[in-house]
Amino acid sequence: MKNKAKTIQLFLPSGDPTGIRVAEITTGILRVIEVPRSDLEAFFEMPESSQVGVYFLFGEDGKAYIGQSGDLKSRLRQHHKEKEFWNKAVVVFSLTNNLTQTHAQAPLAADCELFFEQMAILIGTLNYPIFKALTNHQPKTEELFYCQRNGVDGQGIYTNEGFVVLKGSKGRADVPDSIKGSMPKRREELLASGDATIDGNYLVLQKDTLFNSPSGASFFLDCMSSNGWVEWKDKNGTTLSDLKRK
Repeated sequence: MKNKAKTIQLFLPSGDPTGIRVAEITTGILRVIEVPRSDLEAFFEMPESSQVGVYFLFGEDGKAYIGQSGDLKSRLRQHHKEKEFWNKAVVVFSLTNNLTQTHAQAPLAADCELFFEQMAILIGTLNYPIFKALTNHQPKTEELFYCQRNGVDGQGIYTNEGFVVLKGSKGRADVPDSIKGSMPKRREELLASGDATIDGNYLVLQKDTLFNSPSGASFFLDCMSSNGWVEWKDKNGTTLSDLKRK
């Protein structure tokens, strides 16, 4: 189905673009509010915090936790005390106050199709494209980029959301002790979930995986600091930088 044009209204209650942001489709039935963790108390002063809603907790490493509650204020206070990973909450409400816990727990098909469609658009507008397929078609050869060095064999595509490393790509299995931060943790999470496996000396991705940048993607595969804009090349050996930045 072809996407239809939409007008999105974005409101900044404090006037600060890094603070709470409220998004609505002008003809829609949902409101989505993005709340930085540091602004939770300000959100609790808003009437929406007392409504039934669906919520998402997002961390810097791409991890997301999804839940629903009829008492969002209490639930988010609980997560603030007990969960460390997240730095943004995104909450979804009905503008007509007819989003019930029945919808949230056991979706009513006709209503929830519309809820889901608008929720996906609004959350994507706030730059959380979690409901969007990483690739919406079989990549053509001319769209593919390759990262091949030191035994690494990665294939990927450059998208609006970042760089997608494709299923079947092979990276180095062992991570040097000198490498710290989110990359080793993300590898551990992918292995634990089965989204990556170890095959001898290689880590093999079992699903398409999104990275914020080409350099983040190449670093994940070869465990070496690198400029992904240069490391990723097309079938003719032309760098991603030459094709997309010049």
